Amino acid sequence: MKLVPDTSVVIDGRITSMIKTGECKDATIIIPEAVFAELEAQANHGREIGFSGLTEIQELCRMRDEGLIELKFVGERPKLEQVKLASGGEIDSMIRNAAIEYEASFMTSDIVQAEVARAKGIPVIFMKAQQENFTPLGIDHFFDENTVAIYLKERVAPYAKKGRLKEMRLEQIRESPMTEYELRKLAQEILERAKRHPDGFIEIEKKGVTVVQIGSLRIAITRRPFSDGMEITVIRPIADISLEDYSRSDEIKESIISGRSGTLIVGQPGSGKSTLAQSIAIFLADRNFVVKTMETPRDLQVPDHITQYTALDGSMEQTAELLSLVRPDFVIFDEIRKPGDFSIYADLHLSGIGMIGVLHAHRVQDAIQRLLSRIDFCILPQVIPSIIFVSEGQIEKVYSVTLSIGYPTGLEQLGMELSPSPIVTVADNETGLPVVEIFRYGGETIVYPAHQSAVPMENPCNDAADELVSEPEVPTQWQMIEKEILKEIGRFTEGDVDVRMISDSKATVYIEDRDIPAAIGKGGKNIASIVNKVGVGIDIRSRSELDASLVKGIEEPTAQAQPSEGVTIRTDKKYLILACPEHASKIVDVFSGKEYLFTGTVEENGEILLARNNSIAQEMLRRDAEGEKITVRPVE
Repeated sequence: MKLVPDTSVVIDGRITSMIKTGECKDATIIIPEAVFAELEAQANHGREIGFSGLTEIQELCRMRDEGLIELKFVGERPKLEQVKLASGGEIDSMIRNAAIEYEASFMTSDIVQAEVARAKGIPVIFMKAQQENFTPLGIDHFFDENTVAIYLKERVAPYAKKGRLKEMRLEQIRESPMTEYELRKLAQEILERAKRHPDGFIEIEKKGVTVVQIGSLRIAITRRPFSDGMEITVIRPIADISLEDYSRSDEIKESIISGRSGTLIVGQPGSGKSTLAQSIAIFLADRNFVVKTMETPRDLQVPDHITQYTALDGSMEQTAELLSLVRPDFVIFDEIRKPGDFSIYADLHLSGIGMIGVLHAHRVQDAIQRLLSRIDFCILPQVIPSIIFVSEGQIEKVYSVTLSIGYPTGLEQLGMELSPSPIVTVADNETGLPVVEIFRYGGETIVYPAHQSAVPMENPCNDAADELVSEPEVPTQWQMIEKEILKEIGRFTEGDVDVRMISDSKATVYIEDRDIPAAIGKGGKNIASIVNKVGVGIDIRSRSELDASLVKGIEEPTAQAQPSEGVTIRTDKKYLILACPEHASKIVDVFSGKEYLFTGTVEENGEILLARNNSIAQEMLRRDAEGEKITVRPVE
């Protein structure tokens, strides 16, 4: 028996399997140089299938040495012109011609190559995808019933992540480290199975990276130069959960079905977003809706009547064009990542298709910020009328997104004169209270935590009013935000500043009455920029409102750097020179009166140099001529 395999059969490891089972006993295996050339090219590009194919040929050489088969390498390496025409079938033609020349059977798992060979009268052995009776993979031995993911890397002991969403733990599986030989063997086995398994796909194949989906397993294989060593990461679904198992499932069903709404599922990585999306897809399909998915890679565990699409020719835009023709009732867009994905989501939903999207974000505010960089805020409620926030596998919050014309409540409290404008409000469905307001101010889109009246807490010590009540421990994150607010507000104030976080999205700042106008800025410009920078709402109040009882027992705030007396300004032909020798080699903020101008570095000779034709320099000259005092303050 003479056999000429093409690259598809060499890569999936079917030849060595047949030899071991005796199906190809005493066969003559003929490998054309064209097969070598294609595998070598793949390996040179860092693609795992190239290494897998070369390993398979090495195994054939070992079997030849053991006398199990006869092995021949024939033909010539493809020329440059033939390599350029490889996508048109030139290399495949060279392999088929070898079968004709040596009167051998042509082996392939590619249906197109099988039909072409039959058309030329070549005997064909077509290797169909294996449907059942698969032996366990080598990676299966690293899993038990509680394992969610395994991490295998050369020179490192293997680790596994075990448990459930609320109690994950990382455990070492064995003492001895993995070797590159072990990992290569596992990688080859994985690729062979992906080729033969009906639910196996090679989703991504790039230099140093291969992502494979086999059934419910998502497998990432990396090697040099992409990673500093060979690594295999395998992740499997945590649980198969029905939508009925989630709290507030009735609310979600109603909002999705009634208006074919665009719903965004938000949460941190590993929080259970895709599991919820999967449950919604199954729920909709069971109610006779046509459901498709858009995934890269395709790892949602859905029944066969839900078709899973990936990027067409590497482009989700082309997949979206196809979906516009197919016209499903709903599309599940898993893992919205790239800038183009947001536009695709919006276009499909506005064209009348119900959309369920999955987006990584730590908070709902972060999700909104990611969306606003790609979608105009005024059409946000049309694209995403509802947001589901998921944490530890549970639905933590459901938000509605609406558009209105009015005044931002977050800025009204600052006493700013505002005109009615479009406002997008993100509100908690359960309480009805707004959480975030989005509006345009001063040419910028502001995401501002909505102002909510604080509910006073009951005093737990009514019978001992004179006793001191210990202050609750302030979260570390709050302390960091308070420090950042103190720094930013301090740029515009001269007196003491007290910052008190009252929630994750709200802070109250107490400053001297004389500093309030400068802190707010003309038209609220200064406070709006600070809010946008620190990401929490800020309520500016007079220090006279600060309850003396709250100050007791609290350490005095660190004294702020005081502004220096007016600096000397002089000019020469090229520069405007600010003389402040007491701050030599320091970074300072420069003010005109109480208005912040810029931050600069004082040279060792105690001077700051600005190009005379600079716009800031011209503004300072004008203000100095009008008698305004120019001061500097060291940046702490």
